Amino acid sequence: MPRPTLFYHLHRRQEGEARLLALPSCQHFNKIASSVDQPWLDQLHSNSIDVAIIELSQLSQLEYAELTDSALMSDIEFIFLSEGKPNPNLDHLMSKSAGYHFRQPYDADAINDTLEDFAQDLQSQSTKLKQPLSSELDQYGLLVGSSRSMHKLYRTIRKVAVTESNVLIVGESGVGKELVANTIHLASNRVNQPFIAINCGALSPELVDSELFGHVKGAFTGAHRDHRGVFEQAEGGTLFLDEVTEMPLEHQVKLLRVLENNEYRSVGSQHLKKANVRIVAATNRDPADAIDAGRFREDLYFRLAHFPIHVPPLRDRNDDITGLAQHFLAYRNTAEKLTKTFSDDALKLIQQQKWSGNVRELKHAIERAYILAEDTILPSHITVTPLEPSTEPLADDVQIPAGMRLDELEKVAIFQALGKSMGNKNDTAKQLGISVKTLYNKLSKYEEQTDSDEQ
Repeated sequence: MPRPTLFYHLHRRQEGEARLLALPSCQHFNKIASSVDQPWLDQLHSNSIDVAIIELSQLSQLEYAELTDSALMSDIEFIFLSEGKPNPNLDHLMSKSAGYHFRQPYDADAINDTLEDFAQDLQSQSTKLKQPLSSELDQYGLLVGSSRSMHKLYRTIRKVAVTESNVLIVGESGVGKELVANTIHLASNRVNQPFIAINCGALSPELVDSELFGHVKGAFTGAHRDHRGVFEQAEGGTLFLDEVTEMPLEHQVKLLRVLENNEYRSVGSQHLKKANVRIVAATNRDPADAIDAGRFREDLYFRLAHFPIHVPPLRDRNDDITGLAQHFLAYRNTAEKLTKTFSDDALKLIQQQKWSGNVRELKHAIERAYILAEDTILPSHITVTPLEPSTEPLADDVQIPAGMRLDELEKVAIFQALGKSMGNKNDTAKQLGISVKTLYNKLSKYEEQTDSDEQ
């Protein structure tokens, strides 16, 4: 069985290399030392690396941006070594679950244990990584996937699940954030208690208190009987707050109070109740952008994000794309008692797509193709979104109303792009060539204009 690859870039070459090579776990890896002739990030891109030990004095803003914008964080297990001087960029990287950061004086045993953990997990999955068209994907809880980024996610979930820390799951629409939350619950000590999920963006402003905390009979018009809120329904278990950044600010305050003192009161009741729940929240927004745009309270973020988890988008999961297609097909064949298959061209088309809607979009595409196909699923059966924006000219019958103001045209373009990207703000911003923060600011402005027009 081939050994995984360990890359190391050491700021103080001779002293650092001696420390590293003295670690017993290095024998489990094929080692690649950093070349002084090429930046270490370029070397990570140009080699197949499983684990990277990076010793540095400072992580620059440029290095931070390149790491967070690439697939490296999903594909590689990182161990950072530093002198312990303040390093804001490295701190921000660690907040994104980028790996481990050891400060001087280094604990060789702790680093060794970490390498042992990496080696065992990487070697156990090495044979499956060579089967890109296999329909047999690894599974952890409710999650499936054999890519390195998914195994890294499995390890992260396994470690945080047994704690009582609140978790904030960040990922694009369709990546499976609720499945991650449910898997955390299944791997936790609360597994025999309820798992309750609620979409914060779908809460009615008039009934949000009742949905969260419950109400007693007669508390308001229409309250004909007592109602248990989600905090009470999840008592002893896990409460999943999906799309938490979509909750209006005035209601975020009420949620913050419960998280601060674990106490709440049902609407219309004078009785104070204690909350014994583990909170797992999720958002498809970048929390920092949501805070900057005034849509998400910073103090609530820190209460929810004791442990942030980033779920990789499908495009960063390599062979999982065709593997998931085969997985969905296999389960559908079992349910229908049929033996439909993919043509080679269909699998190539599936692998080439960007899948901006992630696993959800892929699953729906396979479901549609399955219905349309007879025995073999062909490329013509698969409905996909274009890889690149269309460069074709607008049809002759598309007219721009005379005298329409530029800001109104901009508003129309933004909402059309939102519709095409199925509400995904990151993809919308990329289509329009603006930052996500700018997009949020413009959407907030439109909401304020709508509110003022209604008053």
